[in-house]
Amino acid sequence: MSDEPHKIRVQVTTAYLDEQSSPSEERYVFSYTITIRNESERAAQLLTRHWIITDANGRVKEVRGEGVVGEQPRLEPGQGFRYSSGAVLETPVGTMEGRYQMVDEDGRHFDAAIPPFRLAIPGILQ
Repeated sequence: MSDEPHKIRVQVTTAYLDEQSSPSEERYVFSYTITIRNESERAAQLLTRHWIITDANGRVKEVRGEGVVGEQPRLEPGQGFRYSSGAVLETPVGTMEGRYQMVDEDGRHFDAAIPPFRLAIPGILQ
């Protein structure tokens, strides 16, 4: 068995949703697509999520909940799960990060980190 019994990789892509946003009302809407891949040798199930969303004004919003998009996916070794969701910010730039609480096939709970990623309207950052 590897040194990392719980190796969960989280990858993110983001998009700005211009048609749903209203900058004059300080409403900036973003979508994000997450791919969670189990790179360990044990099956694992995602139980809960914890997001920390920070806008450019330093306002922080925390979101906690069961599963993702109404599911608590079980990932066999080598298996992945992809889903899309969204976030609304009051500024044109922000960041998200967090963690998933997981449980392995032996009932051991562990966290899978969601690395920080940026939400930004196109062209605002060079």
